[in-house]
Amino acid sequence: MTFTEKKYIRVRLILTGIVFTMLFGAIGTKAAYLQIFRTSWLSSKAAGQYTRDLVKRGRRGTIYDANHIEMAVSVDTTSIAAYPRMIPDPDRTAAALAKALGLDRRSVKHKLASGRSFVWLKRQVTPRESKAVSALKITGIDFIPAYGRFYPNRSLSASVLGFSGIEGRGLEGLEYCYENYLKGPTRKVTVLKDALGRGFDSEKESPGSDCGNNLVLTIDRNIQYIAENALQEAVTRFSARSGMAIVMAPRSGAILALAQCPGFNPNAFASYDRELWRNRAITDSFEPGSTMKIFSAAAAIESGICTSNTIFFCENGSYRIGRHTVHDTHAHDWLSLQQIVKYSSNIGAVKVGQSIGPEVLYKTLRDFGFGRKTGIDCPGETAGSLSSWKQWSDIDAGAIAFGQGLAVSAVQLAAAVSAIANDGALMKPYVVQAVTDQNGRLVKNTTPRKVRQVVSPETARTVRRIMRTVTTSGGTGVQAALKGY
Repeated sequence: MTFTEKKYIRVRLILTGIVFTMLFGAIGTKAAYLQIFRTSWLSSKAAGQYTRDLVKRGRRGTIYDANHIEMAVSVDTTSIAAYPRMIPDPDRTAAALAKALGLDRRSVKHKLASGRSFVWLKRQVTPRESKAVSALKITGIDFIPAYGRFYPNRSLSASVLGFSGIEGRGLEGLEYCYENYLKGPTRKVTVLKDALGRGFDSEKESPGSDCGNNLVLTIDRNIQYIAENALQEAVTRFSARSGMAIVMAPRSGAILALAQCPGFNPNAFASYDRELWRNRAITDSFEPGSTMKIFSAAAAIESGICTSNTIFFCENGSYRIGRHTVHDTHAHDWLSLQQIVKYSSNIGAVKVGQSIGPEVLYKTLRDFGFGRKTGIDCPGETAGSLSSWKQWSDIDAGAIAFGQGLAVSAVQLAAAVSAIANDGALMKPYVVQAVTDQNGRLVKNTTPRKVRQVVSPETARTVRRIMRTVTTSGGTGVQAALKGY
């Protein structure tokens, strides 16, 4: 090797050394900068690589009936998740998991092959499913504790209670209406992860610290059971498509039972038609028919124009109003106001309405709560339909007097009839009497609230006497007569 070649090699080595020295110097300078001047940023960056914040929803509060019997409770459940990056054979694993969990294999395989760091496989699995998956001993599968909602009485009061979804949020009924009280506190929990992303430690939870508030209802489970059974028998007997029943305490407005048929099981709400979920006694309206004659009679007596003995000519069963003709089921000539209600005469109700005028009838019906919401603590309440008396034609006024041409809800009708029973005082209906915390301490309570005095106590007592005649011989409600009442 010549002197020139040796010199050339030496120069290259020196240049290479200078370059590497500069590179190492730059790296060292950067390291010193990060360690000295960016310590907090570096620490948070590193923490993000081995910690993860999970949002946890606390245990939902319990719903009790009036006698503190559980109607809706939260139970411990398990949800199964997977870490796809940790699963070496997605195809084979998907087949085994699908069989154990009763899922579609292709759907499971799609999740496992997604390359995501975390996927849910099935939420709130049964103990049998959890045991079956555990027996597979598959790496990358996690069993995550959670809370599920359980309704121990199954379909009893389902339309009132409603239900909550897989995420623990109320979706229907009281579960939805009182969501802010029932839901457990939501908080972040830091989970530590190893190099493979598996959780191995987390913040400890204090027992009972994650519970929502409880509801105490006015519903009495025993009365509710009787009401639902009686309603089911009636629907079956008369081949009806559906039915509703309400038991209300007239002096307080407390709802003791609220039933509808057909119903559903909130433990498996997704397997029922959505039309069955809503509380139809609150959300749906209908023409009240002859029940409205009670209030037409109350309006007539309260006005002072009529007494229970005032008589009206009922046109022998056929009465023409303009181009329309009103009929009675049975022909009558002269009937007193009391008899008009007893025999349920449409023509008699029209004549009563004409005697007091549409404005008085409209005002009385509005005061009884028709055409406006009752304010009951249930979601989706309808106001029904009652147009202004100024818009009524002669046939409209007549039809409304005997219960056609307007629409009411079952709870409106129950509250209005209860006002007659309560000496003319209309009470606001309610189904939740108290909200308590996890230790039973009172958070909120509902006290009976008088909405207004609709008619005088004297008028109410007179109407009650008239109503009793409906159950006597010849009346249209003989089968409603009860011994001792």
